[in-house]
Amino acid sequence: MAPESGITVVQHLLSQQLKHGEATGAFTRLLNELIISAKIISREVTKAGLVDILGFTGERNVQGEQVRKLDEFAHDVICHRMAQSRHICVMGSEEDADPIEMPDNVEKGEYVLLFDPLDGSSNIDANVSIGTIFSILRKQSTGVDYKMGDLLQPGYKQVAAGYFVYGASTMMVYTTGNGVSGFTLDPSVGEFLLSHPNIQIPPKGKIFSGNMGYWRYWSPAVKNYVEYLQKPDENKPVYSCRYIGSMVADFHRTLLYGGVFFYPADTKDPQKPHGKLRLLYECNPLAYVAEQAGGAASTGDMRIMEVQPDSLHQRVPIFIGSRHEVELAEKFYAENK
Repeated sequence: MAPESGITVVQHLLSQQLKHGEATGAFTRLLNELIISAKIISREVTKAGLVDILGFTGERNVQGEQVRKLDEFAHDVICHRMAQSRHICVMGSEEDADPIEMPDNVEKGEYVLLFDPLDGSSNIDANVSIGTIFSILRKQSTGVDYKMGDLLQPGYKQVAAGYFVYGASTMMVYTTGNGVSGFTLDPSVGEFLLSHPNIQIPPKGKIFSGNMGYWRYWSPAVKNYVEYLQKPDENKPVYSCRYIGSMVADFHRTLLYGGVFFYPADTKDPQKPHGKLRLLYECNPLAYVAEQAGGAASTGDMRIMEVQPDSLHQRVPIFIGSRHEVELAEKFYAENK
């Protein structure tokens, strides 16, 4: 869809701000800093093959994964710009083991930012779409800079969430609890322009997205669910399998076309009994987007956004996408208990 309206993402944010008479503009300025960060990251992603920014740094992140140079760059850009925004009290990043505190010499704000600086980074060298995922919460504590509970809030308390996807074009998709809007970066003017107003995920789809290489490690509930999706039946389509291996890219396609993306728990890695994806940095923000677009997100047993976090890097199983397919997954889980 072409960005014909000419409405920039900042104009859109300001129009949303006008609907809240109590708004001070701090939230809009915070998101604007995040947008600038994404423009900088997008610029580097575009020219990554031309500069010394591909490959590994030699370091490992808190997950034990090798850190790529572009990963580190994205993390540093967001940390620097958001710390200077004066609207953040603390941040959490998938790349950092501990909370990221604001420098002593900067003014603290009332918001918490959780982010995955470069989702899908294992695909960087193959020029596959990657992205930045973000979640914004309001600080709950008083009298201190922050408490751990400010970061460990369930997803339903998010005030905004979304992602930037860096692919054939750079897009921003976000929600503040009043529907989902998508913007495409126009390089000629350097602005994100409204291209996908009021995104609605189809109530049911024809595509499932999951790593079929993990089949032997899945529970009977997951196997039965996937077998059902693949089974010819006059009452339903035979689902196509599409898996990119970059959650933000797989989710973006699912959001627009319908169907389901899933990454369940498996027995392949004893260190990750609940799956691979992080509740705070990936699952909660995308669940908020999915629900605001009319879809759903579940662990198989419960709504993702009702999970109470117990650690910064908690992992959870996830089924996310069209409501029909997610509810179907929950049905198979219930039948296999």
